[in-house]
This record gives sequence, structure tokens and C-alpha cells, in this order.
Amino acid sequence: MNILKHLKENISNFSDEFIVPNIDLDKNKIKIIMIGEAPPENKNDYLYNGKNSFNFETFSKAFSNAGIDLKNVEDLLKMGIYYTTTIKIPKEGYIVKTKTIKDHLNILKEELNLFDNLKSIMLMGDVAIKALNYIAKEEVGEKIIPNISTYKIRNNEYFFKNIKVYPSYSITGKNFLIEKSKRIMISEDIKKCLNSSL
Repeated sequence: MNILKHLKENISNFSDEFIVPNIDLDKNKIKIIMIGEAPPENKNDYLYNGKNSFNFETFSKAFSNAGIDLKNVEDLLKMGIYYTTTIKIPKEGYIVKTKTIKDHLNILKEELNLFDNLKSIMLMGDVAIKALNYIAKEEVGEKIIPNISTYKIRNNEYFFKNIKVYPSYSITGKNFLIEKSKRIMISEDIKKCLNSSL
């Protein structure tokens, strides 16, 4: 199935401005969904625009630190990993507004519901954590991840509808290249997620 085509057909407020994965995949093979914050300002930096994109550079570094060599984006899909963003437009300024997160939740919910064999969700940053908490409160009556600094809670166990949830840090921002401690934690979280899911 093609993700972009599916979302266009099934999301009533879908806009041509939205940046979503324009990829074909076998949805039954996806075991992990990684949820980032927002697409980059420059569309050429978006993960699914190929191995020359900035997002792929940070992904390949993170996975390399976890002991996995990513040659291209297709390697992620072959491993059963699907990456998407919480909001589908580049963020304005440093903060993503709560209203913007809520305006895009229906698309993220549709993506989550696509994968019947999903075993793990990786939340890459506070925006993704906040979004899944909104969805969980609506669907299961309570949020999943406590409002505590990620480094204090990332080794605890969390579940959303029997799917294991890993709170972590953003893998695509330019800060990823600067903050060594977060890079280490991200690679550890990737290892844990892969070991329990694939």
C-alpha cells in the first residue's frame, strides 16, 4: 500500500501542504513505528527523500551507534520500521503549539491503526510523547507517559493497547549532532526496542 495515497483517501482534512511518507510498504511487516516531531523546513532533508537527506544522516548515525548499518531508507522498512512525524508541516519557531498537535492527531491515529502487527512505538521527543498521551487519554482513558524528564523515565515500561512504548529523544534535529549524551541514550533506546520487537 502507498501511505500518502491511503491518508489522502481516508483523512477528510488532508492538505497538499502535509508532508507524509510517500512510500509503498507491506503494512503487515511493520513491527515498529518511530514518531518524530515535525518534518524539516527543507523538504530535501526529509527522511524519505533519500540517503542524501539530513534526516537520513542523523538516522544512520543513530543506528550505527546501535550497531546497525543503514545503507538507505529501504533498510528501515525491510527491518519492519516505519518513521513518521507527529505534525505533518514544518514547525514555526522552536515550539510546536498544542493546537497544532491536536489538529494533526487524526492523521497520526490513522497511521497507528494501519499496522496490525505493531509491537513497539518509539516516541522521539516531547512532542511525540504529548501526542500519544492525547491519543491514549481519548482511547484508553489515561495518558501513558508521565510528565517527567525523559532521561528519568526512559528505562521504565509503558504500554499502549499491549504495544510497548519507548520514550526517547528527537533523532532528526540539528541538536542531535551536538548533544552526545542524548545520542548515546537514543542508540540505547533503539537497541532495546529492536531487541524486543524484531
